[in-house]
Amino acid sequence: MNIIDELEWRDAINQQTDTEGLRELTSQKAVSLYCGVDPTGNSMHIGHLIPFMVLKRFQLAGHRPVILIGGATGTIGDPSGRQSERSLQTLEQIQENVEALTAQMKKLFVTDGDNQIRMVNNYDWTHKINVIEFLRDYGKNFSINAMLAKDVVASRLESGISFTEFSYQILQSLDYLHLYQHEDVQLQIGGSDQWGNITSGLDLIRKKEGAEAKAFGLTIPLMLKADGTKFGKTAGGAIWLDPKQTTPYEFYQFWANTDDRDVVKYLKYFTFLSKDQIDELAEKVQTEPHKREAQKALAEEMTRFVHGEELLEQAKRITAALFSGDIKSLTAEEIEQGFKEMPTFEAAPEAQNIVDWLVDLGIEPSKRQAREDIANGAISMNGERVSDPALEVSAAQAIGGRFIIIRKGKKNYSLVKMS
Repeated sequence: MNIIDELEWRDAINQQTDTEGLRELTSQKAVSLYCGVDPTGNSMHIGHLIPFMVLKRFQLAGHRPVILIGGATGTIGDPSGRQSERSLQTLEQIQENVEALTAQMKKLFVTDGDNQIRMVNNYDWTHKINVIEFLRDYGKNFSINAMLAKDVVASRLESGISFTEFSYQILQSLDYLHLYQHEDVQLQIGGSDQWGNITSGLDLIRKKEGAEAKAFGLTIPLMLKADGTKFGKTAGGAIWLDPKQTTPYEFYQFWANTDDRDVVKYLKYFTFLSKDQIDELAEKVQTEPHKREAQKALAEEMTRFVHGEELLEQAKRITAALFSGDIKSLTAEEIEQGFKEMPTFEAAPEAQNIVDWLVDLGIEPSKRQAREDIANGAISMNGERVSDPALEVSAAQAIGGRFIIIRKGKKNYSLVKMS
């Protein structure tokens, strides 16, 4: 199957500058293509992954991907999707972000062997251009009228846009021209909001290299959830690829909790499962939705891809322990992940009667209620039911010497940190 046919089956194409031309080119030879990300933070979130998963598919089909980290464009800020100016970061902060994103990209996408993904930083060629060269050699090729007509600029005219952000599309066009000339890149891919920047780059290539220059653009659809909200956002914020910002357990749970209406779409977009495998899972969504096999497959594939097999198994252990109540099987680190968003209390390590302890922490409203809940078997500590109101609680019972988990009823968990 041609890579374009596969992307169409996966519903991963929004627009192409020349559909038949790109299909023919990718059928004839291995094509060099690129996708970029600006270092506005020190980690990507799952929304950033969408075009890069397409880039990876090109690699698996035998093509030659290039990942661009925008060390230069990141100092400016892409105005796409924003109605106000970005706050400029310091050059030192941007460099730290460049290093963090480069390491993240290498971990996810760069493998040994043929068709290895190449990494570039547009600061390497952009910082050599002085303002006179920029205006004469590049600015002269851009019509203000055409730039104003781009959706991303037109949407900002009422609220206002600085010359700095207005010039962003020139810098990104310069990237495509440089990669076309020096890396044999003939295709740029990006999110649907990058269409204007991509077509500006194609225009610059043809003005510099001639109208017959073979260069193409392809964008990926904007992804929305079935309820119309933006993909990748939760009540707690973005789902980050950095395990320090979003734990592997939280990452796994995000995918495991996917709506039935979205799960097949996500399997197509984000996993490298075959058409037959995805069709089989899609059938199970219809016939056995309660088993949530498609969601489990999605969660496993994505967690394995981003965090590796070991952290996937850890996320599954936490999930199973929370479902079964077998809290003691978890390590202190796993407790920290699994109970991160649950009510948290701090207790002294010295021994204290459990009734007094529960009331002093605020888990129980009164001693009478605490005794009643213990008598009714409603209180569990570290997965074991508490039946003795005279029990003494101390750091000796803490998992890893750090945590005690109290469950009140069936679902009300509290995390107690032993200080």
